[in-house]
Amino acid sequence: MRTWTLALALTFTACAGDDGREAAARAALTQRQRDSILAQSRIPGARGVGAAMRVADSIEAKVRSRDTIGQ
Repeated sequence: MRTWTLALALTFTACAGDDGREAAARAALTQRQRDSILAQSRIPGARGVGAAMRVADSIEAKVRSRDTIGQ
C-alpha cells in the first residue's frame, strides 16, 4: 500500500511540474503575441482577429503622429 501511495504521489508531482512549465511558457507570451498566433491560424474567426489588430495598429499610429506634431 505504501508503495502505491508513493508511486501515485510521485506521478502527480511529475505531472504538476510539466504543467507549471507550460503555464510559464504561456505567461511569457504577451497578449499581442497570442493574438498574432491566433490570427495566423485556421480557426474560424481568426481573420477577424488579424483585421482588428491592423485597425488597432492604424489608430495607434495616427495617435502617435498627432502627439509628435503637437510637440
